[in-house]
Amino acid sequence: MNIAFIGLGNMGAPMAMNLLKAGHALKVFDLNPAAMQALAEAGAQAALSPRAACDGAECVLTMLPAAAHVHSVLTADEGVLAGIAPDVPLIDSSTIDPASAQRFAELAARQGTPFADAPVSGGTGGAAAGTLTFMVGASPALFERIQPVLTAMGKHIVHCGGVGMGQTAKICNNLVLGVSMAAVAEAMSLGAALGIDTKILADIINTSSGRCWSSDTYNPYPGIVETAPASRGYSGGFGADLMLKDLGLATGAAKSVHQPAFMGALAEQLYQALSQRGDGRLDFSAIIKLYRDA
Repeated sequence: MNIAFIGLGNMGAPMAMNLLKAGHALKVFDLNPAAMQALAEAGAQAALSPRAACDGAECVLTMLPAAAHVHSVLTADEGVLAGIAPDVPLIDSSTIDPASAQRFAELAARQGTPFADAPVSGGTGGAAAGTLTFMVGASPALFERIQPVLTAMGKHIVHCGGVGMGQTAKICNNLVLGVSMAAVAEAMSLGAALGIDTKILADIINTSSGRCWSSDTYNPYPGIVETAPASRGYSGGFGADLMLKDLGLATGAAKSVHQPAFMGALAEQLYQALSQRGDGRLDFSAIIKLYRDA
């Protein structure tokens, strides 16, 4: 299939690579020439604009930082909607708010373009391994059309409902993740301050009722999980500023439907404090620095 892929960042680039490995023909665009060059060397065709990337495309994917970037890429004079052919599926895998996804679907529908929001979970490791979870908001018919493309990049492709429901699933999942990571950081720091061996404490948590992914797979305390960012100075992984963004999306969505998000709001404040310290580019498990540095 001829596919246009716009947005070759830490997640987009490995996702595009997996499409190439699956035998798809890619035209790619990114503001970073080096990112496009890397994909070109792997077999993709670099385009001069999103519009040019869509020329001849049978499917278009975007993977961008925020809703403002998606809007710009879609609506600019040299944007996607200026170049996409009628009835070609448009899949946005950016993490944005559900209302924005629904607005973009309306813009696309005006010219006969079917739109799906399909944010992902699994991090950069999952993107590279092709094991991402896709949370898809689309009509049943569109979901069936795009599922084979998503399968080249992910292991779990879940139809969450209509447009916007993929984003709803993503921000609710990351709300849990942000809160649970802060809770594990708080508990591990308290245990260390009280004098318990942190490896013993982690083992107890991971075999007891406190067990969660933030503890047994991604523990924020250094030296507990060798493969976790905490054991390499919190480098790589999912950035704290990205978690702050996602928590902001969750609390903003909660306000829009008058739904309390007590712990989400507190977690958002914690990550805001971490970012203001200058640690926003570290992995989000670096939230433990607020406890250990104190």
